[in-house]
This record gives sequence, C-alpha cells and structure tokens, in this order.
Amino acid sequence: MNGFSRDKTAVTIISGLAGAGKSTALRAFEDQGFFCIDNLPVALLPKFLELSATFAPEVKGIALVMDIREPGFPERFPPLLRELVETHDNLRLLFFEAADNALIKRFSETRRKHPLASGMPVSRGIERERLLLQPVRELASRIIDTSNLTVHQLRHQIRHLVAPAGEPGNMTITIISFGFRYGLPPEADMVMDVRFLPNPFFIPHLRPLSGLDEAVRTYVFDQEPTREFLARVTDLLRFLLPQYLREGKTYLTIGIGCTGGRHRSVSIAAGIKQELGRSGYQFQLVHRDLERNS
Repeated sequence: MNGFSRDKTAVTIISGLAGAGKSTALRAFEDQGFFCIDNLPVALLPKFLELSATFAPEVKGIALVMDIREPGFPERFPPLLRELVETHDNLRLLFFEAADNALIKRFSETRRKHPLASGMPVSRGIERERLLLQPVRELASRIIDTSNLTVHQLRHQIRHLVAPAGEPGNMTITIISFGFRYGLPPEADMVMDVRFLPNPFFIPHLRPLSGLDEAVRTYVFDQEPTREFLARVTDLLRFLLPQYLREGKTYLTIGIGCTGGRHRSVSIAAGIKQELGRSGYQFQLVHRDLERNS
C-alpha cells in the first residue's frame, strides 16, 4: 500500500482518532491539488474507487476522510480495505493519533464534543475510540502522531508525503506591480519600494511606454542600482521561499511599487519573476495599475 504508480490516480484514506488532525490533513491535501471528501460512507468506497479512474488528469490525487463518525465503521472498514488493496495498488491508509493529554486539551480548547463521549468524560470517549480503531490502525500504511505537531508542521508533513522529491513545493507566488499613488495592494505579504530608481516618466520618449516595452526595460536595468537591487532581492527571496514552504504557507504575494505603477515596478516585477523562475518556483505576474496610466 506504500508505492504509488504514476499512471493511476493516487487515493489516500485518512482515518484515526477524533481531534488528531484529520481535518487539517484533508485541507493540506486539498491545497496540494487533491480532490477531497470528508466522511465518505464505507459502502460507497468501492464505487468511488471505480469512478476515480475517470477523473481529469489535472487532479493530483484523491483524499478521503473515513472514521468512527459512521456507525459500524470499525467493523466494516478493515475487511473491505483488505479486499480493495488486492486490486488497487494506488490506495493507502494514513492513521492519525495523538496522546490522550493532547487530545483532551484540543477538545477543551475547541469546545467540541467527542463522538463517543456522550454523557461521559472526554477521556473515556478517547479510550473507547482507541480500542475500536485498533484493527484500522493495524492496516495503516503510515501512522502519524500529531501530539507535538503544530498545524504548520502537520501541513509540512503532508506536503512531503505528496510532493515528489526535489520539488520546491506547491506554493502559489504572485508578484504584483503597483503604483503607490493608488494605494498598497491589501493582499501583499511583503512590499518593495522601487521609487528610489531613476524614473522613465521624465524621459519624453519613454513616458508613453510601459515597463513591458524593451526601451523602458533597457533604461531601468542600465542603472547600476537596479541591478544591485534585483540581485539583493532575489537572494533574499531564495532564502525566504523555502522557509515559507516549511511553515506550510500556500500563498505568497509580493508587491513591487513605484509612483504610478507603469514603468519601474513593471520592469522590476518581471525581472524578479524571470530570475526566480530558474529556481523551479511557479509565479504569476500581475500589473495592477498599468492600465490606469495608459
């Protein structure tokens, strides 16, 4: 149940103890491009696996949460899984668990009810669930203990389970050029101010052009401060991007601002994308205020 063939849709079943992080894990799989379903009934699993062969190629995989919320799950699921793994080599089971004290603390903080603790202490519900799910645990491809994991660390583990070795990750990185005249982009995680660079606006034949035009780009990058700025910023981002990925960040927006958002910021944003694109990261480039100055 551990090795996945690349020509079939990977199917990951997430199970385990209530409060152990199954919902967080499912969201992490969704962020990685998986089709996700929470609380799939046991009876539907064979048909769903059959239908998974028809999923579009862009679906990276499938993740399903199946647990004790369904009546009869501990009895019905293990024999069915044993049968299915004989014919589905792309099926794996992840079992999530945590120490009692960690689970009790989480239920206390969230004020949620344990599904098996109706009319009794949470600790009794956890004890019952561990016992009932032991046959499921024994079938797991991997057991993940989340007792000492933060949400970010758990998401990091899931990303490593999904991403092939060597991939920089699936963080969506957006570079926005903008004009300070029109305000900061509210979605920006970090902002770089390039108004210190010589402004093509004051060069008559460059004024009607934009940073998309070769003449403007040449003027901007012919300046020594521009080249040094680009080198320093890209070095900083090469350091930061893996750190953000390690913390589980899935979106990063970088704002590059000049006065009007037409010349310098457009050229610099494109330059950063070009430089960092060589590192294997995927970028989208947005020129927010370019048309305001046309």
